[in-house]
Amino acid sequence: MLLKFAVQEFLDDREYKNLSKNTIETYRIFLKDFQSFCVSQSIINLHEITSGTIKSYLLMCQKEQGNNATTRNTKLRTLKTFFNYLEQNEVIATGKNPTKKMAYAKEEIKIEVFTDAHISQMLGYLRRVKKRERTFHAYRNYVMIIFLLGSGCRLGETVNLRWNDVDMVNGVITVWGKKREVSSIPITEKLIKELAEYRLYCEKYFGKVGEYVFVTDENKQLSPNSVKCMFKKLKKVFDFKDVRLSCHTFRHTFAHRMCMNGCDVFTLQRMLRHTEIEMTSRYISMWGTALKEQNDKYNPLNHLEV
Repeated sequence: MLLKFAVQEFLDDREYKNLSKNTIETYRIFLKDFQSFCVSQSIINLHEITSGTIKSYLLMCQKEQGNNATTRNTKLRTLKTFFNYLEQNEVIATGKNPTKKMAYAKEEIKIEVFTDAHISQMLGYLRRVKKRERTFHAYRNYVMIIFLLGSGCRLGETVNLRWNDVDMVNGVITVWGKKREVSSIPITEKLIKELAEYRLYCEKYFGKVGEYVFVTDENKQLSPNSVKCMFKKLKKVFDFKDVRLSCHTFRHTFAHRMCMNGCDVFTLQRMLRHTEIEMTSRYISMWGTALKEQNDKYNPLNHLEV
């Protein structure tokens, strides 16, 4: 079977299984990139692909595309999903899966967060732009940064947030997370006030409140790519050398501040909506203060004369 037909069959299957558009698009981008590499190596049939082919592809991603270990592992995970699908549907014979025994690259775990100085610079800049130019974009971006810092929401959860999902009376928002799982998380009074004022601004600016919280200047849903472009523009303004300006860095910053203020691992897991506690534990092990506090409280030396 031709690789390009297998890729299309896999994408059709993901669409049939009702995966999110963003997930399907990610699969499409990664697999088309892999297909292009195979064509450059004169490989067009599935049976010609070996584990060596995939290793060569990942090395190319590292050397030519500048992909770090995390990005390469994400691509390998996609390829494993793809070839597992082909094996399960008997497109390739059992035992002929080239990704079966391939191990992931060792990742350097480094979680970047914003400092108070970073946050003050970004918010101050957007306030000045709004005051000077009176643009909708500046105020929307200002509120979005506050929302990301105060909620820990992912990019997809942020752009998909509807006003109907925001309960300002009870201080709760309902978000659609990964795998379309629905979760409700509390928000603070400060964030409620910011969202209420922003909603009133949108109502006056557009003449009516739209369906989505964060919208374009045409009152339509903001796309994930538009948010990424927004951060790219901010990056040019500030040129932060020590931290990546992205939606996920705000999520890391949220987790960091929660940990530093003594949040326990189970509460943080629920706030971040992690399905596995191992990821949450990574934050706690780096920044958690609870271990020191509990040790100071319960250490056996406390009541011994030494």
